Amino acid sequence: MNDYLEKILQAEVYEVAKKTPLEKAHNLSKTLNNEIFLKREDLQDVFSFKIRGAYNKMSKLNKSQLAKGVITSSAGNHAQGVALSALKLNCQATILMPITTPLVKVNAVKNLKAKVILFGDNYDETYREAIRISQEQNLCFIHPFDDPDVIAGQGTIAIELEQQLKEKPHAIYIAVGGGGLISGISLYIKNIWPEVKIIGIEPEDADAMAKSLEASEIIELSSIGQFADGVAVKKVGKNTFEIGKMYIDKMITVSTDEICAAIKDVFEDTRSILEPAGALSIAGMKKDIYESNYTNKKMVAIACGANMNFERLRFVAERAELGECKEVMMAVEIPERAGSLIDFCKLLDNRNLTEFSYRMSNSINAQIFVGIQVYGTTDKQKLLKVFTNSKYPFIDISDDELSKNHLRHMVGGRLPQNIKELNSKNFVELLYRFEFPERPGALIKFLKNMKSNWTISVFHYRNYGADVGKIVIGVLINKNEINDWDKFIKFLGYKYWDETNNNTYKLFLGASD
Repeated sequence: MNDYLEKILQAEVYEVAKKTPLEKAHNLSKTLNNEIFLKREDLQDVFSFKIRGAYNKMSKLNKSQLAKGVITSSAGNHAQGVALSALKLNCQATILMPITTPLVKVNAVKNLKAKVILFGDNYDETYREAIRISQEQNLCFIHPFDDPDVIAGQGTIAIELEQQLKEKPHAIYIAVGGGGLISGISLYIKNIWPEVKIIGIEPEDADAMAKSLEASEIIELSSIGQFADGVAVKKVGKNTFEIGKMYIDKMITVSTDEICAAIKDVFEDTRSILEPAGALSIAGMKKDIYESNYTNKKMVAIACGANMNFERLRFVAERAELGECKEVMMAVEIPERAGSLIDFCKLLDNRNLTEFSYRMSNSINAQIFVGIQVYGTTDKQKLLKVFTNSKYPFIDISDDELSKNHLRHMVGGRLPQNIKELNSKNFVELLYRFEFPERPGALIKFLKNMKSNWTISVFHYRNYGADVGKIVIGVLINKNEINDWDKFIKFLGYKYWDETNNNTYKLFLGASD
């Protein structure tokens, strides 16, 4: 380990890497009641810490090795580090990346003049192919994490932390994929501040280091999740595992929702957007503080990457509310009768609805899919207690992946022909789109001003963060009262569009034959 320490002290990284700032996260500090600092490795020119290890390794290659070229396998950030280092050292780089790699990372590597080969569904398949090509073409393989010089390059972050911190922190939280980053930092920190806790963070569905340390041997996962693609590794390195056994104090795993919430937290503090792997450390730090009840301690989290696909932000925003416990998703059963929705809304105690999906069926009770705004775990439990004591059967589906990913978008179906109102031949289903103002009470205003004999047959709403809520409402109404309906919607003052004759509505939601 002394050899590693010497390598860190002698590492050459600043030809291409920056000394990144250590910034206090004021919002997070206030929310978590601790002093939170972020080491901003996302501000490197390649938006990731990986440039440090890649350049330190490649700068030590001889002229013959550089002339032949180098090869590596990477989910993206190490690839950019190798490509930029090769550009600096006038060397050809061949980069193998999984076919699942976000396009933003693929294009970034191509822009650095490297040759890109997309191969394999995950890093481990890509790695094996890169090793095969390196042996076939006699190219030097630049390992993304399990190489002493790469580990030493990442360790220069710890040297900067020592210089930037006025006093030692209680803990440093570090994302773990193959283990290169946590190895480099822990090697140095534990030599100067042995009391400082080194805590590794992994996704729940890619926890190779946690399982390996628990088993005291390297465990290869049979499958891994790809959301945090930067740490999607089935097996940690031999070197990084040995270092981890010595210096990692604790491993924490976090959910996708918790990662999304951490991305939002960092955005609110810095106006920067981390990639999922880059926000892992913040997600794990939050979880550890809540579970351990830490207060008034100095904590450091390594914000290690910001190569985020823009298209992924939609998913992140959707799941962040659940991850920070600001939304509860429920399946609720209410009586299929006039006034039920008003009675249901009274239980919400002025909370905002974040989602509401319902389609009339030919049954006594109606099943609704609803999202409700809450303000943390305590408020969530308070709301669930209110529903437990109510007359409405319900299920908390906030942690149900099938519901969050699929069923929420599938609530609906055709209106059965044997609904009694339709059998009278005097009733018709109208379908309207509305734009409600995003404020509490807008829905209640709508429901209270409806005629009691009008029956809501379709209702769909989801809060997407705009200034208005986009809502679809279907209503069963006597044909003789259509003029009354027209007066009612004009009285509301909300923008509206008549979709009753929409062909898509008729195709998917219209009355069944």
